[in-house]
Amino acid sequence: MSKIAEKAVSGYKAVENGFVGAYQKVEDKFVSGFLSKDGETVDQTKERLVEEHDERTNQIREQIAKSQMYD
Repeated sequence: MSKIAEKAVSGYKAVENGFVGAYQKVEDKFVSGFLSKDGETVDQTKERLVEEHDERTNQIREQIAKSQMYD
């Protein structure tokens, strides 16, 4: 790979990592400030939110399956 291409790729990666890192900080602050319950850590809150989402998704799928049984 040419030196110009290597510099372009490394520059892109540096910018990408900067944006991703900044986004993760903002996301963590939001989760901590608005979604955490009873002293949960940010990671615990994110896990709980994924579990709640999965539960809701499964409930909706079950409702759809039941409604299709009677059609």
